[in-house]
Amino acid sequence: MVNWQRPRAGGSSDGALLTRIVRRAFLRAAAGVVATAALPRAASARSFDLRLATATGVLYGTLDLPSRTPAPVVLIIPDSGPTDRNGNSGQIRGNTYELLASALTANSIAAARYDKRGIGESAAAMVAERDLRFETYVDDAAAWLRRLESDRRFSRIVVAGHSEGSLVGMIAVQRGPANGFVSLEGAGRPAPAILREQLKPKLPPGVYAQADSIIAQLEQGHTVARVPAELVPLFRPSVQPYLISWFRFDPAVEIAKVSVPVTIVQGTADVQVGMADAQALARADPAARLVIVDGMNHVLKHAPDTSSQAAIVRGYEDPALPIDPRVVDAVVALARQ
Repeated sequence: MVNWQRPRAGGSSDGALLTRIVRRAFLRAAAGVVATAALPRAASARSFDLRLATATGVLYGTLDLPSRTPAPVVLIIPDSGPTDRNGNSGQIRGNTYELLASALTANSIAAARYDKRGIGESAAAMVAERDLRFETYVDDAAAWLRRLESDRRFSRIVVAGHSEGSLVGMIAVQRGPANGFVSLEGAGRPAPAILREQLKPKLPPGVYAQADSIIAQLEQGHTVARVPAELVPLFRPSVQPYLISWFRFDPAVEIAKVSVPVTIVQGTADVQVGMADAQALARADPAARLVIVDGMNHVLKHAPDTSSQAAIVRGYEDPALPIDPRVVDAVVALARQ
């Protein structure tokens, strides 16, 4: 039996591997952006601490600048769960977003990345879990876009959304200013389909049948009062409003609405989001560029060992592994388009 643990800020599940889109989507957050500001960062003359003030607290991020401006800027939208501005979450310590930002600045492109609500320096912006909605993340991303648009140091704005951040990003670019969108290992199917796919092999048949029934009711917009004990960590009443809001969005539908140029990046060694997802996105947006990166895992690094799922996942914990250069090339190409 899978040891289901409730996700928590700064931590991670210790049970069997689930996709992060499943196990880290249930964090508390709040919406309502009201103001923004930025302060210079003492550690580097070319890095700045970003602040985004909201109705419930301040979100914090980092802006990395190339040596010359104006320049294009890439807003990196993080994955689900307790993911910080560097791309780390619990045992996942690969520094993915920090490495991507460094690679972009080396190519004369700026990068903005941020701690999600309830995570890192943005911890105080978190409210009760029952108030979380998927749109909260979209509102935050759109607000960051408006912040970047107001800065004369940037000539173009590109959104790079990673995993769940892909869905967040493709909706945010419909609501905020952007010149391009990159999906990095983004799902191409609605969350209920992915939840069912991930849960079925990990639960006893009877428990899975109960989970399937709960998912079906949430898809219809109905909360479920009685949840079996084994499923409370995933479907507890306080998280159900978030799930209902998340289930409404289909990535294939949303990417078809994006009016700016799109690049879809997918690694062949990703054990969380597969080629079927990338192909679904590409079918929905035939004008998009599809970049398939052989041997790349979910955290945008070339997997040193692809002999098993466990071996691939070990690559998540190594900050010494560089970002796959083909990812950098794809993002740079769109930013310069």
